[in-house]
Amino acid sequence: MSTLYIDRKGINVKLENKALIFYENNKRIGTVPIAPLERIYIRGNITISSSLLGMLGQNGVGVIIMSGKKAKASLFLPRSHNDARTRFFQYKFASDTSKALELAQSIVYSKLKSQAKFLRNSIELRPDKRYYLTDASKKIMDLSKKAFEKEDISSLRGLEGSGASLYFSAYEHLLPSKAGFKGRNRRPPKDPVNACLSLSYTLLHAEAVIAAHGHGFDPYIGFLHEIDFARESLACDLVESLRSHMDYFVWRLFAEQHLRPTNFTKESNGVCFMGKAGREKFYSMVETPLKKARKELDITLKYLRNHITGVTENGK
Repeated sequence: MSTLYIDRKGINVKLENKALIFYENNKRIGTVPIAPLERIYIRGNITISSSLLGMLGQNGVGVIIMSGKKAKASLFLPRSHNDARTRFFQYKFASDTSKALELAQSIVYSKLKSQAKFLRNSIELRPDKRYYLTDASKKIMDLSKKAFEKEDISSLRGLEGSGASLYFSAYEHLLPSKAGFKGRNRRPPKDPVNACLSLSYTLLHAEAVIAAHGHGFDPYIGFLHEIDFARESLACDLVESLRSHMDYFVWRLFAEQHLRPTNFTKESNGVCFMGKAGREKFYSMVETPLKKARKELDITLKYLRNHITGVTENGK
């Protein structure tokens, strides 16, 4: 086990003999050893002590707290990588307009290419939508080839936005009509598919923050996403090409009827939320795409560190 999800109200978590002990109404209900853990996701009214958080940090366990109906994430990170050179060169690259643009171009190119590939592969899932999926995939791939022609971040974002519009128009054709997806909306989501996409992207972003921190980067200093208050801009950069993994996961949830409209509630203002039973099913399946994303994050961050420092893994 590397990831633990806790989503149950009224739980008290204590530390005993290097294990997490779970209590409900003063009754012991479970035990999980700390040793195999790498991260813990917590949602709901959970009681946990500061000394336990400290012990988790010392053992390299990241803690992600999902608060509120909108599932905003707060992170408690373990100690960062000891080599400060990575952060030093990261700041140098971010402050060099030409070098930052080069990396930003690669990010947009990779994102558009992954979107085009996902839609192309999706033809097997929905052969009846071949025309829409093929057309969007080709157009997005054509856009990706223009990424390295853009001479500033603003025009790159415009290219990215054009790709997103094409992509989600095609994504709509993949999903069953009863899912109610009519395009991407967020902050807050207004239908079940968007609620799942938002939660998936939130978890993916948290993984990117933890990975960047662990590799010695500053998660707040990005290249495509420039510095902004309280935004982990590097994490935003890192997840762009990985979003399609989560998109496929969300498609599966609805196409295979793991989740249904009855797993969601809609408030009077139109905001859609996933219920407890839906979250249990979601968390039981989300580790599959997240494991794949973690491997790719590790590869990407090693490459990025080598690229900006000029030092390979063997020190040359």
